[in-house]
Amino acid sequence: MTSEFEISGPFEISRLLRGETEFIATCSRQWVTRRFILQIAVIVLGAGLYGATMGWWRGPQQALFVAIKFPLIILFVTGGNALLNGLLAPLLGLNIRFYQSFSSIVMSFAVTAAILGAFSPVIAFLVWNAPGMASKMSGSTYSVILLAHVLAIALAGTTGNLRLFQLLLSLSAQRAAALRVLGAWLTGNLFLGSQLTWILRPFIGSPGLPVQFLRADAFHGNFYEAVFRAIHHILIG
Repeated sequence: MTSEFEISGPFEISRLLRGETEFIATCSRQWVTRRFILQIAVIVLGAGLYGATMGWWRGPQQALFVAIKFPLIILFVTGGNALLNGLLAPLLGLNIRFYQSFSSIVMSFAVTAAILGAFSPVIAFLVWNAPGMASKMSGSTYSVILLAHVLAIALAGTTGNLRLFQLLLSLSAQRAAALRVLGAWLTGNLFLGSQLTWILRPFIGSPGLPVQFLRADAFHGNFYEAVFRAIHHILIG
């Protein structure tokens, strides 16, 4: 492993987004400090911009709170899963070093955050044209905005994990082993990320509730119940 600084720049993110297999394989062979710093910066900036659009419908203060919380969630999930998956990968048939596991997860989240940052103007346009908090349709509007965010995050996350799978394939000659590791990593991302999201709510900000950085009942319920209620509200009313 090497920690030397090598030529690295913002153009590398575009190469990750394009899925250039040779470049992705090169990223896995050695640790490059500047590349790591760049990817962390993309996570903070992209997730921060998207987080601001999440809270904008509720108000400027909520937008500021979410711009802080959303990058923190991604960084917490990155760190937690890197520790867990560094141990799981060899057990699942993929013999990689800890720094390779960590850099792989950081790379996938950098791709996800870059896509979310690109989505932020679209979501901002949706919020700008949506009925305001004082509208009689605020409940339905909240549900629509919530589902729009779920879909955008799901699309960005799928793309990020596609790049992660390409990296895992470059680290292992066995496709089955790469699939097992990817499945374990996705499971960790899902449960850790969704629960952290629930604990650190609010993000959009429910109509009728005060603007807060954290809810007093942060540990009550879970994320999946909220998504189910939003779908039920739209379909049933």
